[in-house]
Amino acid sequence: MAMAINFITILFFLPLLAINVNAQGPVIYDITKYGAKPGADISQAIRPLSSFKSKEPCKPILIPVNCRINKGNGLLSIMSIISPFLVVEFFDGQGQQAWKQNDCHKNRNCAKLPMNLSFNFINNSIIQDVTTKDSKNFHVNCISSHNVTFRRFTISAPGDSPNTDGIHLGRDTMINIVDSIIKTGDDCISIGDETKELHIQNVTCGPGHGISVGSLGGYAEEKDVQGIYVKNCTFIGTQNGVRVKTWPSAPATLTVSDLHFEDLIMDNVSSPIIIDQEYCPHNLCKKDRPSSIKITNVSIKNVRGTTNSAEAVTFICSGLKPCENVEVGDIDLTYTGNQGPITPNAPMSNPNLSASRIHQCVPLLPNPLNQFIAHLFHILFS
Repeated sequence: MAMAINFITILFFLPLLAINVNAQGPVIYDITKYGAKPGADISQAIRPLSSFKSKEPCKPILIPVNCRINKGNGLLSIMSIISPFLVVEFFDGQGQQAWKQNDCHKNRNCAKLPMNLSFNFINNSIIQDVTTKDSKNFHVNCISSHNVTFRRFTISAPGDSPNTDGIHLGRDTMINIVDSIIKTGDDCISIGDETKELHIQNVTCGPGHGISVGSLGGYAEEKDVQGIYVKNCTFIGTQNGVRVKTWPSAPATLTVSDLHFEDLIMDNVSSPIIIDQEYCPHNLCKKDRPSSIKITNVSIKNVRGTTNSAEAVTFICSGLKPCENVEVGDIDLTYTGNQGPITPNAPMSNPNLSASRIHQCVPLLPNPLNQFIAHLFHILFS
């Protein structure tokens, strides 16, 4: 499937790029000299750059590009770069036709579609001023990277486009995502295992599924997630706000700890706050055993706005490893629907939970366990 092209040249400033290893100044890589033409496929022209690797510090990389690609696993894959400053202008994945054939949301063994941008094994880098549109799969994938900042990203895809996560992270440390606008059909930001010290700030999300830790637990080798900070973010018309999701009956036994969600605005969000340890979309799993993942040290503070769901705060924690040290405070959400007062839903076993200044909330009374939880919520939230 092709991507639109409106720009002619890619400029790469790489003093250590193999095609000009003896250059004294920055290398200029002009794809028009390698067959790129306006309105044409540039797959062959960018092939030498599709897996660029460097073991030494690089001068700034500049890639102003509007382009298309017909073949391959993604538009651009950059690996093993130390200390670059990367500017990418515009990528259009033209995923409309591919989405019709995408069943990954209900088939865990589906064929993987290309992603617009992949950054793997990146260190000490700033990547900014990126616009990516209508990716066939994730817009941005960042794996096994350290000390990377994503700044001023604009990501867009229709709200019903499947698996079009805005930015997906995994096995990363010290990542910053700031000052960005993400509109997708899936998670605006999805956080995989072994992610540590992630800071998300000043991000506007919506449409989409919100900012999600997980899903986690599907693979036995998954490792701990620690230190996730989401601050000063706005969610507009999203399915979720901030969410933690883990699979039940799954082999992984990792710990998810030190999650901090603060100063968030919800605008007509369905589930503003949710911990779901029975995550099982389209019944793709069994629920005969509870999740073996431990969630601990969570704070959710100063969340305001509107929700279209009567259950604004949902905690479905594992019966095997209950949530611990969950602090909820200063939640002020107004229900815009007509199904009764807004309700916290917390059918969890022995939660160590504290709360203060929870507004617009009335507890559920569906069964003895939830009646006990409701009494707890009444004491804590009144």
